[in-house]
Amino acid sequence: MTKEQIEERLKRELHAKRILWIDHGNLTGDDTDGHIDTLVRICPEDTLLYVGCDDPKDEQYEDLRLMEEQLKSFRTLDGKPYRLKRLPMPRPIYEDGDRLPATYANFLVINGAVLCPTYDQPDLDTEALRIIGEAFPGREIVGIDCRSVIRQHGSLHCCTMQIPEK
Repeated sequence: MTKEQIEERLKRELHAKRILWIDHGNLTGDDTDGHIDTLVRICPEDTLLYVGCDDPKDEQYEDLRLMEEQLKSFRTLDGKPYRLKRLPMPRPIYEDGDRLPATYANFLVINGAVLCPTYDQPDLDTEALRIIGEAFPGREIVGIDCRSVIRQHGSLHCCTMQIPEK
């Protein structure tokens, strides 16, 4: 399908008013080709939580910087800028020499709570949980160690995608 065909189908089937395309952002080790749940998440009150990178030596730095710039240009249907909240990038986690796709954006929103990935990096884990909590006031924020889950190249939200309907 072309980009236009995809947009038309999404608008028709999901009753979307418009589609915003993100041209940048990909996590090393992510085998999904940059699924949105690893990079940017839509939250209440026109908030976008997104993954940022502060280390210019990190191979993901430039692409995530470009993604951040693009997000700053996005506007709501009312023409207002989105409220952007930047999540930290976990320090790299490797297995057998390969970088695993650790990201705080792969959280799972459930009734009354948000389940959030953590990576035994107390300083960054605490900061990510705080930021996610700001985006979801009134919900319990629950950190879950996802070091074993990312070995399968996904995290909490990814795990729920394979639950078949009955």
